[in-house]
Amino acid sequence: MPSNERPPIVLLHGLGRTRWSLWPVAREATRRGRIVHNLGYPSRRARIEKLADDVGRRMCEIAGDGAVDVVTHSMGGIVLRAAAASGAVPPPIVHRVVMLAPPNHGSELADRLKDYRIYRFALGPAGQQIGTGEQSVPLRLPPPPFEVGIVAGRRSTNPFFARVLGDESDGKVTVASAQLEGMRELAVVDRGHTFIMWAPDVLAHVFAFLDTGRFATAG
Repeated sequence: MPSNERPPIVLLHGLGRTRWSLWPVAREATRRGRIVHNLGYPSRRARIEKLADDVGRRMCEIAGDGAVDVVTHSMGGIVLRAAAASGAVPPPIVHRVVMLAPPNHGSELADRLKDYRIYRFALGPAGQQIGTGEQSVPLRLPPPPFEVGIVAGRRSTNPFFARVLGDESDGKVTVASAQLEGMRELAVVDRGHTFIMWAPDVLAHVFAFLDTGRFATAG
């Protein structure tokens, strides 16, 4: 398919980050001739449901009568799932989605930190909703009604976080938590959570999936 016929790409950053955190993806998309909408949203100031409504409205405006591809990082994937579940993002407007390090089954790290004042101050109400307990939004959401590929990291550089998480993880999200019922593909890479979007192998996976519905193969 010619690049000018491909859907525009919407980028959704994670909790406590800004749209600049996904600059490597935006740069690569532009290099490939794709139209990119790198959306910032106030991830620390509102509950996930409110963020999902606002993001969903903007995505509908971008899609118009067509569709969009989406790349998310961390909680950005949960915001997208919440927008789809509430109807803020109608399924036909989403073509394909790549989620980078999403806490699809909640974050055990959020469980451990949620009662600390500095955590509540730094990450706001959404930070209280991404754990695995009664307030967990990820655990309440249905599988998304569109094609999803997930890239999960397995490199942790923080010994404390690694002990808390226990299982194979990127330092903040376990490989098991990143997975999602109905996902089309899973790629596990030797990368950490914060800068997973900078890795060349991850970028290759992202654009292979958006173009073909499959991740890149080695070699």
